[in-house]
Amino acid sequence: MIRSSLLIAPIIPTILIAAIAGCGSGQSQGDLLQRVKTAGVIRVAQTQANPPWNFLENGKPAGYDVDVANELAKRLKVAQVEFVPSNFQSFIAGVQAGRFDMVISGQTITDERKKQVDFSRPYEVNGISIFVAAGSAISGLADLKGKKVAVTAGTTQAAFAKKSIPGADIKTYDNATLGMTEVARSRADAALVSRFQGAFLAQKNGLAVKPAGPLLESEVNGISFAKGSATFKQAVDQALGDMISDGTLSAISKKWLGGLDMAEQLKGV
Repeated sequence: MIRSSLLIAPIIPTILIAAIAGCGSGQSQGDLLQRVKTAGVIRVAQTQANPPWNFLENGKPAGYDVDVANELAKRLKVAQVEFVPSNFQSFIAGVQAGRFDMVISGQTITDERKKQVDFSRPYEVNGISIFVAAGSAISGLADLKGKKVAVTAGTTQAAFAKKSIPGADIKTYDNATLGMTEVARSRADAALVSRFQGAFLAQKNGLAVKPAGPLLESEVNGISFAKGSATFKQAVDQALGDMISDGTLSAISKKWLGGLDMAEQLKGV
């Protein structure tokens, strides 16, 4: 197909070539909103392994991020959400390649990531905590020097650990559940996990672990999508703003985050 196009290109009028170029699968990202509305489906990437944010419950996606995605789709007038399993290491490349339309999976908004993808307004805030086995003497960041520290690959927690814990043996895992389990089984000295997620995982899986010390770093998370999606971003930001003002985001967060009101947490962010 490509070879044939090259052979006939010289005899096709320039104006027709331009028209063809704009009609292929590489539709401009500025048309993303119209494209998902026309398709009637929006593809949302999540790890599906980070409760209470997003995970599989009886084989179906569940959690705070899932409820946010479904509510957003409704407000964008898109009939269906297709949840696509992925991971933090693949989110940006997947958005850029068009494997999914957006990521709603607790991605922290950073300057480096903003060079590669666009972000919505913040939809959640989070914080990094140290989780250790019950009875551990570790009480803060200084105690982690030279220790085995579990992190989830591709996350800001992983980047923080490599930057801020000198001499630590950083162990990466596909999700926070695995890292926390390693701590509970004494195969790692500590795990860096979001405070809400760590507490949820410990309770749900009966893990004898506990948070140690204060939050190490606060994170502001957004929904990411391909750069240049200005109309789409405007619509998503408007929908999120409405969800905050009408109490919908508060209800979703209280359901999944132990009564925490995320709309309240987002004030001043």
